[in-house]
Amino acid sequence: MIEIKKYSNQINHSEPRRVIRYTLFWCKSGSAEILIDENIFNLTAGETVTITSGQFHQLRAVEGEVTALEFTLDFFSKNDSDIELIFHNGLFCHFGMNEKISVRQPVFFTETLNLIENEISEKPYQYLISTHSLVELLLIEINRSKIANGDEIWKPDALFLKFLESVRNHFAENYQVSHFADLLGTTEAKLNEVSKLHTNKTAQNVIYSLIISEAKRLLLYEKLTVKEIAYQLGFNDPFYFSNFFKKHTSLSPKDYQKSVKN
Repeated sequence: MIEIKKYSNQINHSEPRRVIRYTLFWCKSGSAEILIDENIFNLTAGETVTITSGQFHQLRAVEGEVTALEFTLDFFSKNDSDIELIFHNGLFCHFGMNEKISVRQPVFFTETLNLIENEISEKPYQYLISTHSLVELLLIEINRSKIANGDEIWKPDALFLKFLESVRNHFAENYQVSHFADLLGTTEAKLNEVSKLHTNKTAQNVIYSLIISEAKRLLLYEKLTVKEIAYQLGFNDPFYFSNFFKKHTSLSPKDYQKSVKN
C-alpha cells in the first residue's frame, strides 16, 4: 500500500520497471539520473519528480542520497478530495508530462519522509491514517512550491480523473465513451464537458491519447510483437493499429522503437 526506499551512491540499477503505484523521487543531496518512460530526468538536491501509476521508470544513478515513496491509489484516495490532490497542478499526470520540481522547504520535505518511514517501520496504532496525512503534507508542499515557482494552478475534477483511471484499466475492451459514462454513473455529455475543460479535447480524443501513451510504453519495454500490442490495446486488426499509431505520432510502431532506442 505504501513503501519508502532509500538509495545512496549507486549505479547500474535494475532494468526499467513498471509498478501500479504512484511514485515520488526526492533528491536529498547530490544528484540522481532517472529514466521515466522515454525521458531522462537529472535531479539535484532539493528537487523531486512524480511518476504516475503504470509508467516505466529506472533509477539509473545516484551520487548522494535519494528517497523513493510509493503508494497505491487505494491507499491514498478515500474520497474525491484525495484523488484531486494526487493530480493537483499536474502531479502524477496520466499523459506522461513528468517534470522536475524544486521544493521550497527541503528540510521539511526530508523530515516528513523520515516520519513516514518510521510510521511504516514501527506500525504504531492507526499508522495508516498518520502516513496518509503525512503524504498529504508532501503533496501540498509540492503544489505550494510549484505556485511559488510561477506555475499556474490546475485543479482537476474527480470525475475526469476517475475517467482516466477507468480508461487505463480497460484498454483491451475497447470501450466507447458511452460505456465509460455508464461505468462512472454519468453521461457522455458530462465526460466531454470535463475532458474539454481539462485538456481542450473530447473524451474520445482523451482515450486516444492514453492509448498512444500506453502503446509507446509497450513498444519500448515489453517483449511483445506489434500484433500482440494491438490486441492488448483493443485492436482486432494489427494493420489498423499501426495506422492509428502513425496518425497520432507520425511514425509507424517499428520506426518509433528505432527512433527512441537509437
